[in-house]
Amino acid sequence: MALDPDFYDNELRRHNEQFRPAAAVQPDDRVLDVGCGTGQTTRQAAHAAVEGSALGVDVSAPMLERARQLSDDEGLRNVSYVQADAESHPFPTAGFDLCISRFGTMFFADPVAAFANIGRALRLGARLVILVWQSRSRNEWAIEIDRSVGGPPSAPVNRFDPFSLADPAVTEGILTDAGFTEVSFTDVHEPVFYGEDTEAAYDAVLSLWQAKDLLADLDAATAERALQLLRTTITAHDTGAGVLFDSRAWIVSAVWQHR
Repeated sequence: MALDPDFYDNELRRHNEQFRPAAAVQPDDRVLDVGCGTGQTTRQAAHAAVEGSALGVDVSAPMLERARQLSDDEGLRNVSYVQADAESHPFPTAGFDLCISRFGTMFFADPVAAFANIGRALRLGARLVILVWQSRSRNEWAIEIDRSVGGPPSAPVNRFDPFSLADPAVTEGILTDAGFTEVSFTDVHEPVFYGEDTEAAYDAVLSLWQAKDLLADLDAATAERALQLLRTTITAHDTGAGVLFDSRAWIVSAVWQHR
């Protein structure tokens, strides 16, 4: 079962409504979008930067293929994409006025090195605006779904930890060590959207790597019980206007000052 390529844009649509004004893309900005996925935030930046440009970076070739298709559909000519790891990619020095990322910066192996590499791609005084999850304990989607399929309530499923930048003190330390200043945090309290109804959300969850990894470790009988519990959990969150789980995130802003 393949995940709908537009799932994450739909899931995060309420978060995006807060992220866009926080990014405050200016007409002549050269924007770098890290972990751009299928390019929604990149395209929105390109629309705002009418005299500038937007570059989306992601490690996923299928997502970038979708991003290019959607950009072509919208007739954008000031947007481009590159498949790369932002932690080590040789970006042009001082080539951007703004770096944005919507949940695309939590998975770096060496976050200080990664943000320093991103910083070198920014002009002095350029802004960094990223959206990251707060702690697992404040994100109902993680707790409820992991519990349903037998996962640990407080540890990452595998080496990818979506909550690695949840602690403001830790994140501020990382960004400061990387060369950023004026680090600030804005609370975002919005639900995530998993589907129009129980069936759509159930199929979507089973397509996510978190659920796949957890279910793969279970025997057949235990897996069947887990699937039943998962359906019950999703049904309980079907509001009639979509399946919604509570979530908390940070919009983190900073200014690049070190070359």
